[in-house]
Amino acid sequence: QVELVESGGGLVQAGGSLRLSCATSARAFSSYAMGWFRQAPGKEREFVAAISRSGGSTSYADSVKGRFTISRDNAKNTVYLQMNSLKPEDTAIYYCAARASLIITTLKYDYWGQGTQVTVSS
Repeated sequence: QVELVESGGGLVQAGGSLRLSCATSARAFSSYAMGWFRQAPGKEREFVAAISRSGGSTSYADSVKGRFTISRDNAKNTVYLQMNSLKPEDTAIYYCAARASLIITTLKYDYWGQGTQVTVSS
């Protein structure tokens, strides 16, 4: 079992920045592809960004491309999501997820965190 704990969410004005972190208990963190997803009220959970096991490959949703950056530190068992130029439509609960295989952009991840709230005011 892998535990994922997100942090870094909060309230920010439009145009501001936040950095989310996801700490994991995974013994072999570097063998997991990691993803960030979000779910706004009344909407389905959607893909935001993903990073391969080595960190050499990343993928982003079109809605965040150029504004968000996913990264990982395998020595710290942590994945990050740097969010810049935030918009009110970025308001959602953000979840990190782990998958013991290749990077994907669907919801088919093996483990999920509890989520952290991000609220962007206009």
